[in-house]
Amino acid sequence: MTALHPRGVFCAALTPVTAQGTPDAALFVTHCRRLLAEGCDGVAMLGTTGEANSFSSDERRALLDAVIASGIAPDRLLPGTGVAALAETVALTRHALSLGVTTVVMLPPFYYKGVTEDGLFAAYTEVVQRIGDPRLRIVLYHIPQMSAVPIPFPVIERLRTTHPGVFTGIKDSAGDLTHMEALVAAFPGLAVLAGADPLMLPLLRKGGAGCITATSNLVAADLAFVFRHFADPARAAEVDAAQARIVAMRNRASRFAQMASLKALLAQRTGEDGWHRLRPPLLPLSEAERRALLDG
Repeated sequence: MTALHPRGVFCAALTPVTAQGTPDAALFVTHCRRLLAEGCDGVAMLGTTGEANSFSSDERRALLDAVIASGIAPDRLLPGTGVAALAETVALTRHALSLGVTTVVMLPPFYYKGVTEDGLFAAYTEVVQRIGDPRLRIVLYHIPQMSAVPIPFPVIERLRTTHPGVFTGIKDSAGDLTHMEALVAAFPGLAVLAGADPLMLPLLRKGGAGCITATSNLVAADLAFVFRHFADPARAAEVDAAQARIVAMRNRASRFAQMASLKALLAQRTGEDGWHRLRPPLLPLSEAERRALLDG
């Protein structure tokens, strides 16, 4: 099999918030350590689930600084560095590289809609050229339901041809397994990572590389088990049981607002009150919703 990078189970990590409304670095480090202990291959921090676009560039840099300072290896981290302004994307990516992090997850510039394929190619190309660091590896982030800027196949082809070795993966969060399978078929060597927990298993069976998912905040051990044993006939029943728990938790966390639900469930599991908070415009669940979720 072609070597893929990155490959494995990566948690789209939630970001705890202090009573003052800032990212809680200490609690986040604790969470990262727990995720790695439960079997995650790495932590995809500061993504959609991590409320990254609610935080300033300074806050994002400070959180990454804290994680690295805690002793977590840079190669276990996939920070999100793509924002609407190209210069800030460059600055966030340079900062990650300065800490020894070489693989980042990068949204397309997402404010302007209806951009051409040439414009999207130009934006990613300028980021690579401005940074000018041969260590850089980029996982494209395809989440059109949030960004409203899809990353088309011709753009992926041009980027991989023009910048060989740089664009090594794609997180596909559109929720369309057929689209993910088409990516695997079209781009040998590209790490196609499912953005929805239940889709990792069928994607692995088609040559996918793993996942970057939200529910892994709660079911990391099950996802890791599925990833490691999905091709072992002797473990098929255990894989099916783990997959059933993954699907059940994903469905449970999707009953109400997802990030708020995941945080409520994590707070219940860990007893860490900091998980109850979100940064506006996102809000915690109402008391009625919280009771219904936790009693369900």
